[in-house]
Amino acid sequence: METLNWKLRIVALWLIAAEAYGAHMIMVIIDPVSMKIMMEWGATIPAEGWLFGAIYWLIPLWMVFVTVAVKGSANRWANFALGIVGTLLGIYHFFMCGVPLPFVPPGPVAGPTVYHSLLLATALAATALIIWYSWKWPKQEA
Repeated sequence: METLNWKLRIVALWLIAAEAYGAHMIMVIIDPVSMKIMMEWGATIPAEGWLFGAIYWLIPLWMVFVTVAVKGSANRWANFALGIVGTLLGIYHFFMCGVPLPFVPPGPVAGPTVYHSLLLATALAATALIIWYSWKWPKQEA
């Protein structure tokens, strides 16, 4: 039963991360200024870049399944490793869209807005908590 509680916490966090990424992308698309920038910026992205974006968006959804279906320590380590990857990519994404820095190329957002920053910070917090829960997962029940 204890393992199920840990899995459910991690599943909920993966779903929060996926939803925050999705809401962020929808807001980029419907914001008129960001939409104009996205049309110009998006035209310069090669097919590999769009594939990477799709994979980045799908990882949290697939990790929901992995967390429920996979048993043993492989589950714990998959969540830990992909939580780290998600957190690092989330940090980059946060600075690309949420907080402009001179060494990060500008992203599709017109400027840092409260809602972009809130959604990206939410996804970042969720993946960071996934790392924490994966690390603290009771080892005898992994």
